[in-house]
Amino acid sequence: MLGPRLRTGTGPRGSRGLTKPYADVEIIRGCRGLNLVGCDLVEVSPPYDTTGNTALTGANLLFEMLCVLPNVKYL
Repeated sequence: MLGPRLRTGTGPRGSRGLTKPYADVEIIRGCRGLNLVGCDLVEVSPPYDTTGNTALTGANLLFEMLCVLPNVKYL
């Protein structure tokens, strides 16, 4: 979902994807209230991630995904 500028620690370099920072989080948060049954994160490769930014972004996205799953209590 993220553009190559925002995901340096992945295998293939594609030209597609979101380029606005936090657009992915806005999309995930927009799923709140939907009857989701799962979520997935792909293409994070620590050997290619020399700065650690992609791993941190992936962890943040997984956190956001878990927060919008049904029956999650919001603070």
